[in-house]
Amino acid sequence: MVSEVWYTVLVGLVALERLAELTVAKRNMAWSLARGARESGFSHYPFMVVLHTGLLAGCLLEVWLGGGDFLPALGWPMLALVLAAQALRWWCIHTLGHQWNTRILVVPGLPRVTSGPYRLFAHPNYVAVVVEGFALPLVHTAWITAVVFTVLNAWLLTVRIRAENDALRSIYA
Repeated sequence: MVSEVWYTVLVGLVALERLAELTVAKRNMAWSLARGARESGFSHYPFMVVLHTGLLAGCLLEVWLGGGDFLPALGWPMLALVLAAQALRWWCIHTLGHQWNTRILVVPGLPRVTSGPYRLFAHPNYVAVVVEGFALPLVHTAWITAVVFTVLNAWLLTVRIRAENDALRSIYA
């Protein structure tokens, strides 16, 4: 029971972090649109919102409705990965500055960002999403949520990355 309460607090903190992201994204969207940004890939965005909300809900439901026990040998390393994913995500947000968003918005005339984590990976934020997507459920052995999210997220990211690459190519080609 105690581990379920602490896990609920962890998922709640991740949810608060997501709300902070949405606040930053809204501010950055206004900044980008004021500078002539064009949005791409908007048709998959509602599915992305549902999937990420489902991750958080699935974590809690699976644990509270009889999911596995907290296994320290699995839970502690997964918690470390969740924290690392958050650090990577905020490194991405900081590096992109006003250009970071949960939507695909490209502002014409701005140089492509190739510093910070973007010098290591083309899409480091998605590395954070993938890691968090399997690690957060596995902190408390929510295997079903980890598998379902990972499979659906893999499909979504193929769509998302293709749309993002197309948008970037249209500006930086």
